[in-house]
Amino acid sequence: MRLLDNGGTTDPTLNLALEEYALLTLDLSDSYVLFYVNRPSIIIGKHQNTIEEIDADFVHERDIAVVRRISGGGAVYHDLGNLSFSFITRYTPQRFNNYAEFTGPVVDALRGLGVPAERTGRNDIVVDGRKVSGNAQVVRGERMFSHGTLLLDSNLDDVTHALKPKPGKVESKGIQSVRSRVANISEFLPAPLPMEDFRAALLRSLFPGGGPVPPHELSADDRARVEDLANTKYRTWDWNYGESPPFNLQRARRFPSGEVDVRLFVEDGVIKSAKFFGDFFSSRELADLERCLTGVRYRRDDLAEALGRCEAGAYVSGVSEYDLLSLIY
Repeated sequence: MRLLDNGGTTDPTLNLALEEYALLTLDLSDSYVLFYVNRPSIIIGKHQNTIEEIDADFVHERDIAVVRRISGGGAVYHDLGNLSFSFITRYTPQRFNNYAEFTGPVVDALRGLGVPAERTGRNDIVVDGRKVSGNAQVVRGERMFSHGTLLLDSNLDDVTHALKPKPGKVESKGIQSVRSRVANISEFLPAPLPMEDFRAALLRSLFPGGGPVPPHELSADDRARVEDLANTKYRTWDWNYGESPPFNLQRARRFPSGEVDVRLFVEDGVIKSAKFFGDFFSSRELADLERCLTGVRYRRDDLAEALGRCEAGAYVSGVSEYDLLSLIY
């Protein structure tokens, strides 16, 4: 096994692009392990509806990246206190869904640090009944990876806020996350452990013997291709939001001038129909406002531009365009 160098980047779009590029291109006569740490970000499972998983206002205010990955499972929050690992290897039927092969060495490393970790269920690592690691797998032909997270010292308040969708009803066929009781590994360590030392401890467990860890360095061409994949896929709205399954959204809020209830149907990330209901007063036909939103991407900036273009604040007495944007998105 060799260590794949990610260059120390904390850009989640680059790290996910590197992981996919490695899966599809590396010579699998050997296997590889990749470690990476992301800046604050939400990593959405491949089959999920992004809007169902996040607090869009909190994400916008904190400038949290939202990126879809190619593996299934639920949404997870990453920050500089979370270490991600990925084992890239040749696929065999015995390996797929056999998480023990990949999480076992991680559990052994945690126990070596004095953390009473154990595997539970199909793909989690827990300590004292609380989840510290979730894992998922991807297969592409004769190739696969098994990747997971390790909550060393994440901001658990941000985890809670970022992964708490705004109140309202969203109906879709996306796979919703199952919220688990989580904990930081640091709570169970006998002394504080910086991320670099934590990573080094894991490497010692994965590469016993005390010798240098065999590296796999990417060429300049490899890195250019990873950057291109990040630009054309992982940094695009189409992948991160537009890939969400169709959904119906209903949200209502009472303003001083009355209650506003909005219903949207969104497909391929685009509003296909919009309806407003409520006991408010309006000096304009709501059908015009509804037509104004139809065909608009369900994206904050696009919605703000559409609401401004049609002077949406004039449709609902006492409710500004910003209020409507906050309600809809």
